[in-house]
Amino acid sequence: MEAFVTGGTGMLGNNLVRELLAQGWSVRALARSQDKARRVLGDRPEVRWVTGDLDDRAPWRSALQGVDVVFHTAAVFREYDGTDPGAWTALSRTNVEGTLGLATDAADAGVRRFVDTSTGGIVGGDVQDPVPPIATENLYFRSKLETLQRLHALGEQRGLEVTSIHPGWMFGPYDAAPTAAGRLITDFVAGGLPLCPAGGTTIADARDVARGMVAAATHGGHGSRWVLGGHYAELVELVRVLAEVTGARGPLLSLGDGTSLALARGSELLGRVTGRPPLVTVMAMKTMQARHHLDSARAVRELGVTFRPLAETLRDTAAWLRKA
Repeated sequence: MEAFVTGGTGMLGNNLVRELLAQGWSVRALARSQDKARRVLGDRPEVRWVTGDLDDRAPWRSALQGVDVVFHTAAVFREYDGTDPGAWTALSRTNVEGTLGLATDAADAGVRRFVDTSTGGIVGGDVQDPVPPIATENLYFRSKLETLQRLHALGEQRGLEVTSIHPGWMFGPYDAAPTAAGRLITDFVAGGLPLCPAGGTTIADARDVARGMVAAATHGGHGSRWVLGGHYAELVELVRVLAEVTGARGPLLSLGDGTSLALARGSELLGRVTGRPPLVTVMAMKTMQARHHLDSARAVRELGVTFRPLAETLRDTAAWLRKA
């Protein structure tokens, strides 16, 4: 089987490329920089790298010829709210229009299946549940919701089998950027988290999500959707486990919901004054306080997906970040 992976140097994309190779797939992967690709994945002559991003369709068009499955992991990720006037423009251009452009070109090239990485933030628990309110308030979630609706309609029109993946908050090794999850761990180990905000969410290991995506590529027809959530954890539990697996000192104080929101507002204000990204945004805090429980039972039952313990995920992620 021939795969085309977008976001090949990202945490999920990187783990997905490794999983596909381990299962005997041939892999072509999209990345902004081949030098970074080699640094992140090492010397992998079996991977055909395509230099480009979602804002320019030309580089990938020829690379889609002969591909069986597109695995789409690339996206602009930030938990914007409606107060940033340019946020929706950026999210819509890349996450929505970029995805639809990729799917259109895949259909033109005769690709059979398109596996799209959505988010667990737009499902209530399982895909049959009502969309939660946070899905429209959080502009990143909203971009994924619009993509889901338009992508499945496009697939129906073009004969492209679209499968959507709804992961939880992902942690894992090979987080080279790093993501917000990776920054949380590095800040924690460096002693930069004296306070633990309130909230919680469902947490997944990127390696388990990658394995589930490969399984989903061979199950179900057009319109199938899979929740790959992992395990629910309150933030206070997350930092407790981090302290255990890293030996670093935990926060001195745990905050309530209201105090946590006040902290986020102060962080955003400080960011505007200093010009630096805020440590935590109000929307990120509201998302954590939605305490989203995802139900992955169907994926476990029908795809054979398993989710490793949180301690193993955090231990392996911290070890990789320390080495990197």
